[in-house]
Amino acid sequence: MTSSVVISIRTYLTEKSSKKTREGFQNFFKEKVEFHGVKSAVVAKIGRHHFRQVNKISKRKMWLVCEELLSSGLFEESMIAFAWADKLHESFEESDFSVLERWLRKFVTNWAACDALCNHAVGSFVDAFPLYVEKLKSWARSQNRWLRRAAAVTLILPARKGRFLSDIFEIADILLEDKEDLVQKGYGWMLKEASKLHQQEVFEYVVRNRSRMPRTALRYAIEKMPADFRKKAREKG
Repeated sequence: MTSSVVISIRTYLTEKSSKKTREGFQNFFKEKVEFHGVKSAVVAKIGRHHFRQVNKISKRKMWLVCEELLSSGLFEESMIAFAWADKLHESFEESDFSVLERWLRKFVTNWAACDALCNHAVGSFVDAFPLYVEKLKSWARSQNRWLRRAAAVTLILPARKGRFLSDIFEIADILLEDKEDLVQKGYGWMLKEASKLHQQEVFEYVVRNRSRMPRTALRYAIEKMPADFRKKAREKG
């Protein structure tokens, strides 16, 4: 039986949907994505409004409500579910990793869903339970491109704090010659964020690997570096 809050969310989303928005969103994706067709700011507002109705329920029940939303396969509902998961990050326990990983494997089918889940809820989890960074290294070797992207983008938030630098380089090593551009962008982004507090180390990593690193990943990695660093990094080794 579908919970009343999920019914209410779907009613709001249907009322706010438009064909124009739905078609416009699809332009950002190579693969087919199913949308209600509701602008992101409106989705976020609907999510916040309904979270006030459920924020007192147990975490176990919250996971079930989130999975109801995810089961629809509709993009906006997944954005609400992933945002709610991140709101619970202060109460995360190690057992919650299995929930987040199952969602990644089962419900993530595009780059935006990958980032919405992993930039926030999964990144917060790994920040709180650092031993789980080893799980990311197994994701980086997956045949599933979204798991490979997830291995990198999960570390975006910790990287901004200067954390996990050696693990970041290890994951970048695994993904270094990946053929998927969205994976290249993912690990390039991870390196860019790490460079904000570890500029010299990331610069040296890029220079050391520039002959093997795809141009897309390299461009992302050096984006925030000084002009002379960027010029040096682009030189042929």
